[in-house]
Amino acid sequence: MKLRVIVPCYNETEIIQQTISKLTSILDEASQQKSFEYDLLFVDDGSKDNTIEILQNAAETIPTVKYLSFSRNFGKESAMIAGFEHSTDCDAVVMIDADLQHPPELIPQMVEVYREGYDQVIAKRNRDGENAPRKWMTRFYYKTINYFVEDIRLEDGVGDFRLLSQRAVQSLVSLSEYNRFSKGLFAWIGYNTKVISYKNVEREAGVSKWSFGSLLNYAIDGLISFNNKPLRMMIYLGLAIFVVSMLYIAYLLVDTFVHGVSVPGYFTSIAAVLFIGGIQLISIGVIGEYIGRIYYEVKQRPKYIVQASNVQPPVELKKQA
Repeated sequence: MKLRVIVPCYNETEIIQQTISKLTSILDEASQQKSFEYDLLFVDDGSKDNTIEILQNAAETIPTVKYLSFSRNFGKESAMIAGFEHSTDCDAVVMIDADLQHPPELIPQMVEVYREGYDQVIAKRNRDGENAPRKWMTRFYYKTINYFVEDIRLEDGVGDFRLLSQRAVQSLVSLSEYNRFSKGLFAWIGYNTKVISYKNVEREAGVSKWSFGSLLNYAIDGLISFNNKPLRMMIYLGLAIFVVSMLYIAYLLVDTFVHGVSVPGYFTSIAAVLFIGGIQLISIGVIGEYIGRIYYEVKQRPKYIVQASNVQPPVELKKQA
């Protein structure tokens, strides 16, 4: 059995050497005890620090260290699909973050569960230690997205940390969309799945690369990537406003016949203009978001560009070259 651990990286100078050491220590012992081969594929997502230099130096002395380096920052989704596309010769892969918030100690247990016949072994973290507002917002997000999305169900605490069989990897690679939301794609491909739980872990060094704005954009990606309900909601909202408007017009007409013409109220006019104008802007924004995604898809640009690597490119990229 050949196992590959994929580690997306972005500006991880403070932690990356520790991550290499910890993964190597754990997997050296586990590979001997459980009889499997392994290597580590670090995908540098255009880091602005010296992350790639550390990886290149490590690769010279540690044969199991592989790396891909992008020409610029393409985002974590691109780093993940690059790792999958360059791992189609492995029996199984593990996706793990570089900051050690995903405990590498779980990987041997994942391998055991994989050998039981599971194609996805998912590590689910609890929310112990998180502040109350963050917990509330997270729960609200998952309830909202599961209400809108029809084909899949996302679970709180389940992220990218998981083991995937080769056929699960092939299925993900076959999904060619440019705008990717991997949490949804993992759930969409299905297969036999088992969840193992672990306690919430804080970063050992460095700072999170996810700002509030980044998380908000990621949440919107998840909401729009797997359904067209927001578009349909705009139709329902428009119909509701139309019905209310007709009722209000009928009321004004009757009031005019009964009481005669009166001076229209300033508040009513402004409220109507602002309310309907706001709904129109929201509707245009939702439609624009979908059109923008179509725009990016039809361009068929590559999801990433590799500028340095010590691994063989996938067969499809070899043919293009």
